[in-house]
Amino acid sequence: MKKLLVFLKKYTKETILAPLFKMLEASFELLIPLVVKQIVDVGIATGDRNYVIKMCLVMVALGLIGLVCAVTAQYFSAKAAVGFATSLRHTLFAHMQKLSYSQMDGVGTSTMVTRMTSDVNQVQNGVNMVLRLFLRSPFIVFGAMIMAFTIDVKSALIFAVVIPLLSIVVFGVMKLTIPLFKQVQRGLDRVTGTTRGNLTGVRVIRAFHMEDEEVEDFGQRNQELTDLQMKVGKISAITNPFTYVIVNVGLVVLLWTGAAQVQVGILTQGAVMALVNYISQILVELIKLANLIVLINKALACANRIQAILDMEPDMKQGGDEDGAVAAHADEAAGQIAGKQGGESPYILEFDHVSMTYPGAGDESLTDVNLKVKKGETIGVIGGTGSGKSTFVNLIPRFYEITKGSLLVDGTPIEELPLKALRDRIGVVPQKAVLFKGTIRDNLTMGKADATLEEIESALEIAQAKEIVEGKPEGLDTMISQGGKNLSGGQRQRFTIARALVRKPEILILDDSASALDYATDARLRASLKTLDYNPTVFIVSQRASSLMHADQIVVLDDGEVMGVGTHEQLLENCEVYQEIYYSQYPDARPVQTQDAQVEYLAGKSPACEDGKGAKA
Repeated sequence: MKKLLVFLKKYTKETILAPLFKMLEASFELLIPLVVKQIVDVGIATGDRNYVIKMCLVMVALGLIGLVCAVTAQYFSAKAAVGFATSLRHTLFAHMQKLSYSQMDGVGTSTMVTRMTSDVNQVQNGVNMVLRLFLRSPFIVFGAMIMAFTIDVKSALIFAVVIPLLSIVVFGVMKLTIPLFKQVQRGLDRVTGTTRGNLTGVRVIRAFHMEDEEVEDFGQRNQELTDLQMKVGKISAITNPFTYVIVNVGLVVLLWTGAAQVQVGILTQGAVMALVNYISQILVELIKLANLIVLINKALACANRIQAILDMEPDMKQGGDEDGAVAAHADEAAGQIAGKQGGESPYILEFDHVSMTYPGAGDESLTDVNLKVKKGETIGVIGGTGSGKSTFVNLIPRFYEITKGSLLVDGTPIEELPLKALRDRIGVVPQKAVLFKGTIRDNLTMGKADATLEEIESALEIAQAKEIVEGKPEGLDTMISQGGKNLSGGQRQRFTIARALVRKPEILILDDSASALDYATDARLRASLKTLDYNPTVFIVSQRASSLMHADQIVVLDDGEVMGVGTHEQLLENCEVYQEIYYSQYPDARPVQTQDAQVEYLAGKSPACEDGKGAKA
């Protein structure tokens, strides 16, 4: 929490003025029992109505001044707390944007959202309440006791006994309930997680007719949360009875001893009333203080969770200089650029014995990948589920770090290129089509805010999405709901492809982004990509062999290893994994003379299977 206090620096004035005005309000509140004492002892005792009215007006004035002070303190504390939370959210969000995919995967998206919303709100409430009550409540408690001693020392000794007893009860209950409150929060997280999972997967639940099981599971988790809350409630419920018993016993003793002293003329009736008011103020403030400490504990726990994110150093280091210029090459006279002689590389991308392992994973997801790609080539990537296709293309925009080997972009190691300079050259259409709430135009111009209407229409036409826009009454100004829920899967995919094309990237990555398209639309899309005048290098990840047949090179992956690289015809001749993928989709194309061999291959009898690489697809 201490590290987060730096966000209050802009609000130093408010941070000081808020508690000062609260203490000023408390000072006026402590004076009111003395005014009541004077009304009783002087005005009522002597029957002086004018004095009573005058002192009542004084009491009203004290109340109004206290109200002004309280409102002023509320204003300053709220301004400081809200400003603190705003700065914290901006910093937290900006920091999250710097974290790598690996770090985001490790923490989890839902956890990040919780940190940005619920946790920041809890810390904001904690800051607000601390500025308002952290000094006020102790000030009232000790101030009331001091004022009691100024009235009568003997009677004030009752306060010296009552205050410790009240503190023991209030803080004892608090000590018991704070750990339980944490359990309640965890139980609430479980209920929220179950609810979120059910709502997200409602179609699957209904498809498998699992409604009753999910209702039972939710009921069980909800009951666990209810039991925890009941347990906390029962413990918290003893606070009021115990505190009121102690206070009322103190009041009885105070009235008893006070009456005796009034009778002998040591104390006045007004003094006894003032003492009663002070003991009541102490009770109220101690309960407020206990609630404040519970709130502070929650805020500290949330602050630690936020700080844990801010303490995460981005594990992906920037290359190049700060202004985003491309990293300088080694001196051409030395002729050393990534181990090659000077001069521009003929390849836009070079995978040199590249391997990649996800953090915490035991095995490599990619192993010893070698590939050279020339500018303007179309590269197909195919393989079974979990073969490492998405991992392979995610290395190009440096979403994940290479663990072994090197990846060169135009002859320069990818680590030496600034991320912005690198990613400005790349258009990525991820496996999951994601659209944001806003107009179609807003979504298409994400990669290029100043895109012209001609560029947008050209991208839509190439992505086979122009007819979708033309079919909408509002055209490009048609609103898209969050996640593109008001569009079909194919429409979402075509819009995400158009979004990548608007920026005219040098390298275009289509990560299985046409899976929801029919074969005719997919074919038109691939034909349109060939007509692009800026001749981008295209990577197409697909499960369909038909989508990759006309690629310049096809990379066949199996369990993270490259099983073959070549054209469609070459792979059909010498790559058994590709043969199995292709013939499983086009069984009629399987040569008759090789069917017996294929049966042996599938049965695991052929030599190709002995190395453990056959028949995996």
